[in-house]
Amino acid sequence: MTKKVALKLAGELGADVDIEELVDKNKRSGVVGYIMSGRDAMQKKLAVIEPLRYNPAEYDLVIIGTPTWAYAMTCALRTYLTDHLGEIKQVAFFATHGSDGGDKAIKQMAELSGLKARAELVLTSKEAAQDNYSEKLKEFISLLK
Repeated sequence: MTKKVALKLAGELGADVDIEELVDKNKRSGVVGYIMSGRDAMQKKLAVIEPLRYNPAEYDLVIIGTPTWAYAMTCALRTYLTDHLGEIKQVAFFATHGSDGGDKAIKQMAELSGLKARAELVLTSKEAAQDNYSEKLKEFISLLK
C-alpha cells in the first residue's frame, strides 16, 4: 500500500518527481518473513538494501514513506535514514499501517533523522486500498508547497 500511496502522491504533485524504492535484500515474504520483519523492526535492526539511484542530498525536499511493521518503520528505511544522516535538507513523512502504529513509525523517523517534518500523513491500509484519502492527501500536499 505504501508504494501505491507514493505513486499517487507523485502524480498529485504534478512535477518531475523521482521515486526511490528501498529494496531490502533479506527475504521477508511468507509467514516466517512476516514474523521476522516485525521482530527486526521492533529491535531496530538495520537491513542490507540495494544500491540507490538517487542521492537525497541533491534534493531540497525528500518525502519518505514506510509501511508500519510492529509499530515501527521498516528495517530498510532505518538503514536509509542512518546512511544519510545530515544529508537530507527538508523532509516530509508518511506511513501506512494495518490498524495502528503509523504515528509511532513517523515519530521514529523524525527522531532518527533529527529533522522536523514539513508534513506528516498517516493512512490505514484500508484507506489506501480503497483510495479513500483524498482530503488527507490534499492537506499533506498543501503543507509541502
